[in-house]
Amino acid sequence: MLIAFSSVLDRFRTHLESGRGYSKHTVKAYLTDLADLVDFLELSGLAAPSEIDLESMRAWLFTLSERGLAKSSMARKTAAARSFTAWLLEHEHLQSDPGLRLRVPKANKSLPKVASRSAMDQVFQVLELAAAEGDAVAIRNLAIVELLYATGARVSEIVGLNLPDVDSARRLILVTGKGNKQRMIPYGTPCETALERWLRTGRPSLETEKTTTELFLNSKGQRIGARAIYELVAGVLSATPIGAAGPHALRHTAATHLLDGGADLRVVQELLGHASLGTTQIYTHVSIDRLKEGYSSAHPRA
Repeated sequence: MLIAFSSVLDRFRTHLESGRGYSKHTVKAYLTDLADLVDFLELSGLAAPSEIDLESMRAWLFTLSERGLAKSSMARKTAAARSFTAWLLEHEHLQSDPGLRLRVPKANKSLPKVASRSAMDQVFQVLELAAAEGDAVAIRNLAIVELLYATGARVSEIVGLNLPDVDSARRLILVTGKGNKQRMIPYGTPCETALERWLRTGRPSLETEKTTTELFLNSKGQRIGARAIYELVAGVLSATPIGAAGPHALRHTAATHLLDGGADLRVVQELLGHASLGTTQIYTHVSIDRLKEGYSSAHPRA
């Protein structure tokens, strides 16, 4: 009896959510990519997962390239397909894994956007002037940007923070990253000052009856959303040379400035919560570019 694609996709969804502990966004991305694959396979006449072979998967990739899909998107879809066929083999829906021989297109790596130290000084001057007027939202905005830059945390990790996650005595925050992995990240004195002001005068002004333990609140007293933080960061960075970049630019900036200041690569890996050191190494390229720029501008025979 042939098992339908829809049936195994539902089970694969459960595997990603429970077995792998992926976030809702990651699971949605996987299933969107696999829906594209399944649509192609069904149009090609395949009726069940057991009929998937290397030729049909290569044909799918060819159609993606013909559609002009970026290499990064093709690499992501290929990775999702390989994860799916490996799971199908493990659960005996396939006799062999065609995904093992499916070559992943290499994505073009571009260096991340990084704000200079002077640009960050400019950002904090603007935020501090606004917070000095006593507006609760302005006080919150300063605390959020300070925390993003101080810790290099992901925007989702900042959004998810609760009051017990802040260890003010040791200047540490406990964040929950990808795969529900938790880590402690230190922060410095300017961030400490901004957080204390937010907790002392800003947050109480925005609290409502529905407010519980959320660290950062919106104007309705509820947990602030990622979109609001994106708009905040894009707004303050728009006046700097890197332009209206999102919160991830502050993560890139924090990592690069740490390495520029002499931090060990593995320390930065731990702070950022990267599973692989290779992911962190892109920031060494940014620092080398800065080194070359400094050399070219300063050395008389450069």
